[in-house]
Amino acid sequence: MKKGFWKEGHWPTLLGSLLYFDVSFMLWVMLGATSVFITQEIPMTPSQKGLMVAIPILGGSIFRILMGVLTDTIGGRKTAILGMCLTMIPLAALWLFAGSIPELYAYGFLLGIAGASFAAALPLASRWYPPHYQGLVMGIAGAGNSGTLFATLFAPRLANYFGDWHPVFGLAMIPLFVVIVTFVLIAKDSPNQPAPKKATEYMQVLKEKDAWLFNFFYFITFGGFVGMTSFLPIFIHDQYGLDSVRTGDFVTMCVVAGSICRPIGGWLADRVGGVAVLKVLFFLIAILLSVSSQLLPFWLQMTVLFLIMMGYGMGNGAVFQLVPLRFQQEIGVVTGIVGAAGGIGGFFLPTILGFFKELTGTYTAGLLFLTIIVSIAAWMMLAVGGRFAYARRERVAEQLP
Repeated sequence: MKKGFWKEGHWPTLLGSLLYFDVSFMLWVMLGATSVFITQEIPMTPSQKGLMVAIPILGGSIFRILMGVLTDTIGGRKTAILGMCLTMIPLAALWLFAGSIPELYAYGFLLGIAGASFAAALPLASRWYPPHYQGLVMGIAGAGNSGTLFATLFAPRLANYFGDWHPVFGLAMIPLFVVIVTFVLIAKDSPNQPAPKKATEYMQVLKEKDAWLFNFFYFITFGGFVGMTSFLPIFIHDQYGLDSVRTGDFVTMCVVAGSICRPIGGWLADRVGGVAVLKVLFFLIAILLSVSSQLLPFWLQMTVLFLIMMGYGMGNGAVFQLVPLRFQQEIGVVTGIVGAAGGIGGFFLPTILGFFKELTGTYTAGLLFLTIIVSIAAWMMLAVGGRFAYARRERVAEQLP
């Protein structure tokens, strides 16, 4: 990391964004992390299991658009504080009241407020830094998706200790409260915050072809990461018969791979361009998904899944090296829209895997379906990659004396 990085921007805000994103992601995937315990108490079909862990991701997609607009109007700091306070509501409801499938769906949808943190945390950090640091900054702030590993590592252990999954959601309110206090003390809005616009003006970005291309690419990368994170506990438990705690440990390994590789993907994109990184990654992920569809022996399958999550993580960093270079003035709303597309991808993945498992009795068909989708993204990147050549040119121009 260059020494100049610490002299530019505002590192306390970058740290606050990381903490906010981290704890929010932990809470966002809590239903997936405790899904083995929940389904033991409340019997479900494979498609209902998939929908249960997908619902919070869908909620996050919807709330991200709203929080993206708020970030560009009232600022990322106020938006983040509001989001964390509202997240207390579904946590309390899951702790005290949830006991049926409809309740799980309803409270899980509200957990999407935590997933919407993306639309406030990344713009809040991004606006403090110049273009040649955007890949690194967005990678560091985006590494808050590592919060998912705290959920997969500790939630099953706590549920096992208490003999009940409900208290886990009550205990999760403690770290959230600590982060709220810390964030209030250290985070600040950038002086580069654009003047507020009308909501209709923000939506003008939807007329840009580039915005839709970013949506699709992030649908693949982020949707793959968060969708796999939520569904892997069910997949590993059902396919290989591991107990809940060991299942959580193996899911955590995969989550660590994706989280660590997000800033690496951003760093690489800063140097060789996001387009070059994504061209390679999409083809590799498609190949690995086709291999995983063969439902290999456990250790081979885990190795392949580990590599897939690495690819998704690096892809997340590469996509968001391109986004702020193209839409700096509208970064809040664009982050919300692109993040929403990623969330829809995360909803799509477990829903599809659960549907095909119920339809065919195996996960093979669902994984092959995902292979086709990623292959389409790979060919699209080859076809339209030149559209994003400006990202590389702007980065180089910024570094010229």
